[in-house]
Amino acid sequence: MVTDVINVDAEFEVARKPLWDLLMDPQTYARMFPGIGVCERAETSDIHPVLLFRGGSAAISITAPPIRLVVGKETETFELQCPGLGSFVTVRLRGAAEADRTRVTVTYFGAGRIHSAIAEYDNADVVTWTHAALDRVADAINGAPTSVLVNGEDSTVGHQVGTLKQMMTTGVLRTYRPDRAFKQMGGLAKWGFTLAGGYAAAAGHSPKRLALADEYAAYSFADIHARSHRLASALAMFGIGARDKVGLLSRNRVAMVECMVATGKLGVDTVLLNTGLSARQIEDVADRHGLSAVFLDDEFEPLIHYIAAEVPRFSTGRISAAQRNTVDDLIALDAPTFTKPAQPGKLIVLTSGTSGTPKSAQRPQPKGFHTVAALLSRIPMRMDETMLIPSPLFHTWGLAALQISTAIRAGVVLPERFDAEDCLRLIDRHKVTTLIVVPLMVHRILELPTHIRDRYDTSSLRVVASCGAPLAGTTVQRFLDTYGDILYNVYGSTEVSWATIADPVDLRAAPTTAGRPPLGTKLAVLDQDLRPVPRGVTGRIFVSNHMLFDGYTDATPPTESGGMLDTGDLGYLDVEGRLFVAGRDDEMIISGGENVFPRPVEEALSYLPQVSEVAVVGVPDPEYGQRLAAFVVTREGFGLDRDMVCNYIRHRLSRFSVPRDVTFLDALPRNATGKILKRTLIQPG
Repeated sequence: MVTDVINVDAEFEVARKPLWDLLMDPQTYARMFPGIGVCERAETSDIHPVLLFRGGSAAISITAPPIRLVVGKETETFELQCPGLGSFVTVRLRGAAEADRTRVTVTYFGAGRIHSAIAEYDNADVVTWTHAALDRVADAINGAPTSVLVNGEDSTVGHQVGTLKQMMTTGVLRTYRPDRAFKQMGGLAKWGFTLAGGYAAAAGHSPKRLALADEYAAYSFADIHARSHRLASALAMFGIGARDKVGLLSRNRVAMVECMVATGKLGVDTVLLNTGLSARQIEDVADRHGLSAVFLDDEFEPLIHYIAAEVPRFSTGRISAAQRNTVDDLIALDAPTFTKPAQPGKLIVLTSGTSGTPKSAQRPQPKGFHTVAALLSRIPMRMDETMLIPSPLFHTWGLAALQISTAIRAGVVLPERFDAEDCLRLIDRHKVTTLIVVPLMVHRILELPTHIRDRYDTSSLRVVASCGAPLAGTTVQRFLDTYGDILYNVYGSTEVSWATIADPVDLRAAPTTAGRPPLGTKLAVLDQDLRPVPRGVTGRIFVSNHMLFDGYTDATPPTESGGMLDTGDLGYLDVEGRLFVAGRDDEMIISGGENVFPRPVEEALSYLPQVSEVAVVGVPDPEYGQRLAAFVVTREGFGLDRDMVCNYIRHRLSRFSVPRDVTFLDALPRNATGKILKRTLIQPG
């Protein structure tokens, strides 16, 4: 049991002023003190800053009462006071101002009163914890290269053992029927670890199990394997073959998946066209790739207006209003079987284009079971369950989930469009266990009135996996409190596939975290000279795994360092090994000489009950060089004005974070995957 008074003494080879500056910054406590997931300033009229702490462990969540930061003598003493409990911490720094050595004395009084869990520790635990945290602070000042994490990647044997263990635990490689296991491996041996191989393997093991369902059709694994084979034969009869490229412009539906599987079997590369692109952008993509054919939903006819008339068009709909052959028509032709190519076709995904022209990224073929093991090491999906994928399949995340579904033989339900209430209806109807979403979908579900959400039984859900954009901290907390600890936040990109995954334990402790690297992943935060920065210090996020993309077909690849790719994002690792993404490299602004990021302002504003959605961007400023501008969507029936927004941020963040401009909108501009198109907010109208 901790006593009422605990003294800790430490000495560091650092100057007093930088140590003082870090201890005055609330972010330091969440980044470098073990067990603290969140430390933020509260909005208050108190003359002393008030800090809100939250943290804990996998076993317990701790929320501390509001704590005042009271400075005694500048650069020498301060206290963290909890007046209501009669508890406080005094910190004293001693050492000549110009010397590179500082002695730190920390005195705790009544630490056990903060929370019963703290009272259970003993004095030695508190001393050890304090030393570890102060060591991290000193590391940050001295530039210790500690921001590198490896999960199995540096040890080939360790990685393989981890993969095998994960496959056996999940059941991917466990069967009570050797004949089915033989057929399963035969499918993979013939078609590789591709979508085609996944459906062939699942057809060999569980031929009658439901594989895909949409509003109009439902097919087993054997059905998809056979139908895609006939579709590939029909395309070969039309003269489409290995190393040709076709475009696929479709909403989520069974026919879209059948196209991807068939072209993979035929050795044809498929360009997954984003439904949010303009006709001119699609023309540009088609010209760059020299498309031999286009598959599309009839509703997207205007988007292919500029593609050459001689390029064949096929319909992914049930009936084509344009009198074109549909996927079903091609399958019904029963054409002579095709010759298996030397190499399977590739899938080409377009980057989101939120910061400019979308680039074409070649997705790699999965390398054995490592891909499945990586995601399953952080997301507990199980065999033979049901997955709902409203996230677009032309997006890396939706596509990755589809690929994983074949390995775990999940029946996949595909809605053409996302509607929050319809999503809940489908979960209830199909007893969905895994929901694959982008953050906007999580937000839209929570925005439904409670009486509508309560109409549907969602108790079957065990996993809600979100990817594609940051999840706001307030959204994370609301979802966990509403639906339980089933939310997983995946951070990655088209280029690196995945980087980190935050599970519910991570999100409870630190709602804005991007999580930890899954199996077979290496992550580092590097400075401009490509050297690792200290834990808690912001730098460029680099990632390595076996699913790094095969390069752009039409652009210079990202910067590489030690086999790791630059994600284009800035962020930091905290003392617990959790990654936090500050924002895109090109989103950071320099205002009055200070580096300022939009995301902390967005996070802060999202906690206002009046705010439904918010985006913050950098704009030119004649006095400071750059300032932030906020674009806010308010909830219906709530009032908010510029002064309220600015005063709120002024009390919570630095003065450079206060928006120069606040604009109220009915909605934020978004692309087809729900990402906010920030560049359109500041383009001249």
